[in-house]
Amino acid sequence: MAAAIACAVAAALLVLCPAWASAAAAVGEGRRLHTLFSVECGDYFDWQAVGLLHSLRKAGQPGGVTRLLSCAEDQLPSYRGLRIGHTLQVPSFSRHPRTGDWYPAINKPAGVVHWLKNSPEADNVDWVVILDADQIVRGPIIPWELGAEKGKPLAAYYGYLKGCDNILAQLHTAHPEFCDKVGGILAMHIDDLRALAPLWLSKTEEVRQDKSHWSTNITGDIYGMGWISEMYGYAFGAAEVGLRHKINDDIMIYPGYTPRPGIEPLILHYGLPFNVGNWSFSKLEHHDDGIVYDCNRLFPPPPFPREVEMMEPDPNVKRGLFLSIECINTLNEGLLLHHASVGCPKAQWSKYLSFLKSRRFSELTKPKYWTGEIVESTMIQHVALSKANRENPKIHTLFSTECSSYFDWQTVGLMHSFRLSRQPGNITRLLSCTDEDLKNYKGHDLAPTHYVPSMNRHPLTGDWYPAINKPAAVLHWLNHVQTDAEFIVILDADMIMRGPITPWEYGAKLGHPVSTPYEYLVGCDNILAKIHTRNPSACEKVGGVIIMHIEDLRRFAMLWLHKSEEVRADKAHYATNITGDIYASGWISEMYGYSFAAAEINLRHIIRKDIMIYPGYVPIPGAKYKVFHYGLRFGVGNWSFDKADWRNADVVNTCWAKFPEPPDPSTIMQEDLEARERDLLSIECGRALNKALYLHHKRRNCPRLDTIQSTSSNKVERIARESSRSRNRGKSESMGSAREKTVERVAATIPPVHRSRRLARSSRMWIIAVWALSIIVFLLVISIFFTDRRRSASRSRVSRSMKAHV
Repeated sequence: MAAAIACAVAAALLVLCPAWASAAAAVGEGRRLHTLFSVECGDYFDWQAVGLLHSLRKAGQPGGVTRLLSCAEDQLPSYRGLRIGHTLQVPSFSRHPRTGDWYPAINKPAGVVHWLKNSPEADNVDWVVILDADQIVRGPIIPWELGAEKGKPLAAYYGYLKGCDNILAQLHTAHPEFCDKVGGILAMHIDDLRALAPLWLSKTEEVRQDKSHWSTNITGDIYGMGWISEMYGYAFGAAEVGLRHKINDDIMIYPGYTPRPGIEPLILHYGLPFNVGNWSFSKLEHHDDGIVYDCNRLFPPPPFPREVEMMEPDPNVKRGLFLSIECINTLNEGLLLHHASVGCPKAQWSKYLSFLKSRRFSELTKPKYWTGEIVESTMIQHVALSKANRENPKIHTLFSTECSSYFDWQTVGLMHSFRLSRQPGNITRLLSCTDEDLKNYKGHDLAPTHYVPSMNRHPLTGDWYPAINKPAAVLHWLNHVQTDAEFIVILDADMIMRGPITPWEYGAKLGHPVSTPYEYLVGCDNILAKIHTRNPSACEKVGGVIIMHIEDLRRFAMLWLHKSEEVRADKAHYATNITGDIYASGWISEMYGYSFAAAEINLRHIIRKDIMIYPGYVPIPGAKYKVFHYGLRFGVGNWSFDKADWRNADVVNTCWAKFPEPPDPSTIMQEDLEARERDLLSIECGRALNKALYLHHKRRNCPRLDTIQSTSSNKVERIARESSRSRNRGKSESMGSAREKTVERVAATIPPVHRSRRLARSSRMWIIAVWALSIIVFLLVISIFFTDRRRSASRSRVSRSMKAHV
């Protein structure tokens, strides 16, 4: 009877309180959830932690959140951020206690292992979500609602982990067929995590020590420095214990990327630089930023939503821009609330603060809920390619350089722009060096690199012609590197990318490469083409940017090298009227080698004028150029830049060295719209180079700017001036008198950088002197005036006194 009454009461309670029932069911089904993320002691991770924790609260993430704080003992006394969120202090593995290897990324698996062993939370949890600190969460991440199961964790797709498909997986896991290319967000059952975590740590150590397989073509690491060993440690550890992931390619997105139509990503991962119009953000620029501890200071505000509305007509691209501003706005909102919570005074009113507190912003950032699909991993390679990746072919980008400071700063500029451009696929620097050069070379870490024997001095003829390294390096790469790319993009080192260069946008296909016009290759129309190709009618005046199918490149590369050698040896036809080479020295033989080789196998180019522009040239109206090619001197007003002036200046290895700053764009007041657009593009190119150098110096841990004396920058500029003078002397010795006058006449039209600086300084001194003189004269006049007043007042008093006595 009592049992029946108890059952009836329980049934009544379930009917009356469905919420209690579902909660009880959830606990009964083992749905206790906990979120983890790993950080280190420092301002850099503190502002990221504030942003992530705020976004988790805003998104309504259920369960607890723990910050795994990896700190060395000597860091803790001076560390300011112990009260940021619920924190578990974890021993630091940044410097490996056994090997001495410096690799901070290993703190993530080491922190998870420590949490499992030492935190009571781990004994009262069924599911765990593991995030990165540099993420903003837009909606609740609930593993079972996203399709995760025991034995089948949920993760985002990391397609660049190509080591899952090659020798790397075969070396480091007994089950390479189970290797999943995943990361970013991990949602798994606690039992799976207990089995995985120790292997995650040990496999990370194992891959990190395998330096012989760090190269980009094996790991996909663009730096070739083993930096993503922890990601492989996870993938190989998961394969070892037989975890098969539910892979989701849409749940997480990098700001700056465009989401698939109809998809609302739940995570914004701001690991890469991104921009909206002229505004940009890079987390690396804030590596030492104590913004968490500076009351009411925020990151530079992005454009307002109404401004973004007018920027882009494509609704899906526009959605991507809105995600970018949402990311930084949520970060700033988190900082604002954190400052208020630690007792900062109320922030002064501004239009931006008003927006962050508005109903409009609240509506835009309300929690999002997942409505997309989850991709199951299969027994074969379960690649969760996005729709775009399934439709579009793979791309690889190449550029050729030599071992010198001159090419190093160009490499820094190109690599920085590559990362900002959202160019699909990987990039490789083809570095042509002699054995002697390599012994002293310092720039190995500037880009993913394939080393090539130098052909500056031709091994057979002894001819000095460095430009031949380009076709020789491409041929060497094809013969020594396995690639799955379908199209190859070939650039020059002296280029800045402004956007992705893709075969599908410009129509490249097998037999039809895409390139840009080089009209000065007049040899295509005369005897030069008739001598050096059997198909002169197919000779096309192209170069600069090349997009070519890999099969075309395999047929073409050897001919490109041979034809370059052939034209270079044909000194009888070096004349300017035959080649278009203003120096008549065979310097553009490599360009003709390209055109004649392409004609030989009947490649017919799609020639596009809207891909590349030389700064200083007037742009085609409406053209969205993807590349600046700064091969020629260009200038704006009294400022100018010529790469050749910096041939001997080591701006890469001199802390905080940079080029002369171009004018502020806001000072360009040209009434001629074409001239204004030309000048703005020139300024953009100059600023991009300096921004790249600044970030490079920051990554190199250069001392703070205020501790550096000005002598280093003066030294660099002096070297640039000497380089410019010696270059001009070399030209005058090699050119005839007529050409010398032409060059001098052209040079006279472009004011030198340093002369303009001296003029600017002297102008400022004159202005200061005039102001000082004006102030002195003014004070003298005032002094005389008041002196006269005092004298007249004195005389009047004396006069009145005399009258009184009378």
